[in-house]
Amino acid sequence: MTYSAAEDRYESMPYRRVGRSGLKLPAISLGLWHNFGDDKPFEVQRAILRRAFDLGVTHFDLANNYGPPYGAAETNFGRHFKDDFKPYRDELIISSKAGYDMWPGPYGNFGSRKYLLASLDQSLERMGLDYVDIFYSHRPDPETPMEETMGALDQAVRSGKALYAGISSYTPEQTLEAARILKELGTPLLIHQPSYSMLNRWTENGSPNLYEALEQVGAGCIAFSPLAQGMLTGRYLNGVPADSRAAQHKSLDEAMITDENLDRVRGLNRIAEGRGQTLAQMAIAWILREQGKGSAVTSALVGASSVRQLEDTLSAINNLDFTADEVNAIDEFAVESDINLWKQK
Repeated sequence: MTYSAAEDRYESMPYRRVGRSGLKLPAISLGLWHNFGDDKPFEVQRAILRRAFDLGVTHFDLANNYGPPYGAAETNFGRHFKDDFKPYRDELIISSKAGYDMWPGPYGNFGSRKYLLASLDQSLERMGLDYVDIFYSHRPDPETPMEETMGALDQAVRSGKALYAGISSYTPEQTLEAARILKELGTPLLIHQPSYSMLNRWTENGSPNLYEALEQVGAGCIAFSPLAQGMLTGRYLNGVPADSRAAQHKSLDEAMITDENLDRVRGLNRIAEGRGQTLAQMAIAWILREQGKGSAVTSALVGASSVRQLEDTLSAINNLDFTADEVNAIDEFAVESDINLWKQK
């Protein structure tokens, strides 16, 4: 059946400006890291994407090696785009990234100009797009000069193959340097994509911390893994289910499910129940909370394995406010828990 987007798709989702740019993102964006490779039925993927857009999710986030296998998420998304979303291209923000292992040999990893620009061409071909809205350096490269990596992002934008430049998992100091170089080249840094959750609060540390650095350069922030790879859901309240990410060693090591971390999760769950939310909903709302002079996080990037899970997560927008007492109670349990898989070594 031909897809026709819901007429009321913009009535409930709040949209937030990305730093000092002219772009806005939905408060909750959909990531295709999991559940959009060849291991997930195509019709399930289609249902999730359609329902997301119907509920106001205008931003779909990908990367070159999302799968399995590598590239499959982009290839599958390309089919969905052609079938369902092509008429809505100007209503969508589609992003991709390069920086992790993608193809064999010395040119398929990290941050060289050769890798980034070749990867972008391949991503566009897989998705059937003329351009992506945001192209990211997926991680810092300790061996490639920052000038080369940022120069590649600048070239991607100047070529028209990307509209904006972004970075992911850069430290505050690296973020300031990347933004400086990009500004000199004439392509401002739009956004940073860090891992951030109640159990992974590295972005709040340092002087300046990441949010202060982003405020300084006028860039936005989209937080990935806000549910701590699934720990901040109800799945682990009573141990490790056999079909969970931890049990299957998918982006969550079972060793991270310690008694101490489970006690924190259970404490947070009690607070969520008092707010009339699921733990996942509260974790998303907390990501989007006001910090200092405004919201430090532009958008929370979530995944979904089913339409039901997507709808449950998006319901977080129904209660984004926290009292001072709730924030203090959460801070008792929301502490650094050594689960940041993307921490620079």
